[in-house]
Amino acid sequence: MIDENTAADPGRTVELLWGAKENQAKTGLTLASIVSSAIEVADAEGLPALSMRRVAERLGFTPMSLYRHVPGKAELIELMRDTVVGELDTTAPDRPEPGSEPEDGDWRSGMEAWARAHWALHLRHPWIVHTAGSRRLPGPNIMADYDRALRIAEGTGLQASEVVAVVSLVGGFVKTAARQVHEVLTEERESGVSNAQWWRDQVDLVEHMGPYPGLGRLWQAGGFDRPEDPFDFGLARTLDGVELLIQRRRDENRDVNTSQPHTGRCSVCGTQFDGTRRGRPRDYCSRACRQRAYRLRHMATE
Repeated sequence: MIDENTAADPGRTVELLWGAKENQAKTGLTLASIVSSAIEVADAEGLPALSMRRVAERLGFTPMSLYRHVPGKAELIELMRDTVVGELDTTAPDRPEPGSEPEDGDWRSGMEAWARAHWALHLRHPWIVHTAGSRRLPGPNIMADYDRALRIAEGTGLQASEVVAVVSLVGGFVKTAARQVHEVLTEERESGVSNAQWWRDQVDLVEHMGPYPGLGRLWQAGGFDRPEDPFDFGLARTLDGVELLIQRRRDENRDVNTSQPHTGRCSVCGTQFDGTRRGRPRDYCSRACRQRAYRLRHMATE
């Protein structure tokens, strides 16, 4: 008996994701139809309801017929992930010229659009949030989408490792926000009560706010009545943080560019010294010699 809970076989998964020739069954069953049906099951009933048997029943075939095309559920989920990411626009923007000053609006609007597209994808396919992991194998659609995000982030002008970190930061925020929304929607669906109504019904909790003055003040001020949209607010603050980093890097580069190497002899003691200067050239090797020169000039005017 085949265990559907086993981990995906990396080699076989890569073959399937990157277009290895599939078996052409005379019955008309194809890998594409299997993946499409699996997505429909997951969209309608959630990932826990997905099984090879469930997909086979939906297609009108036996489970063993599916195994001729895909080894198991784990590999099927990888194919599902890549397929739904194919719904996104993966057209990559032109790479900025090396050394050119990035256009702030370009990278920010691009990263915001990329994040919102992923947010909408998570809302259409809530099960995606449960397929996250550090060892998920990317297919061509996921790779193209990641490449697009990296090329947008290159417009920040940040160094390579920071560009990668920006994409991970924004993508991680979207996944976290999607997971939180999914938890709320699941609780609402299972209880039949909206999240807002459930909290409004917890009137007894107000009596216990006395020891928490900050919470009490904000509660009385209506801070919880009309909450900020968590996705809009969080995405804007995330991108604000990237902007601050860009400005910091620009300031650092400006400081470096205004510092020039200087080698010379001290005008007081004659000692040779090296260092950097900002603005006017240095004439003294130390503060003591500079103060000595000042005293000598002062004495000469008396």
